[in-house]
Amino acid sequence: METTVKVKYIKQSATKVRFVLKLVQGMQVDRALNKLDVANKKAAITISKAIRSGISNLNNNNESFNQKNLFISNAAVDQGPTMKRFRPAAMGRATPILKRSSHLTLTLSEKK
Repeated sequence: METTVKVKYIKQSATKVRFVLKLVQGMQVDRALNKLDVANKKAAITISKAIRSGISNLNNNNESFNQKNLFISNAAVDQGPTMKRFRPAAMGRATPILKRSSHLTLTLSEKK
């Protein structure tokens, strides 16, 4: 049994989310949540919410599973849309500000 969790339009660049996701990719869910709770990164909060959402999805589907057997089988972060803003600069110029976003996809599955 497995479940896929998608979190779209995270207000953070994909490279910053990918940095935290590499720490927990392929890990057991309990160990990954413990590691994310200690991590001092903004992306750790979003990833742990997604993992907890996947566990909740499995509970609500009335599927019998053991949380100790769950692990993160697939994890990916893709770039989302970029908001473009401009900031005034010297001599009447304008410099661009790119506010990037990302999409997170996690797959939780059970080891057999």
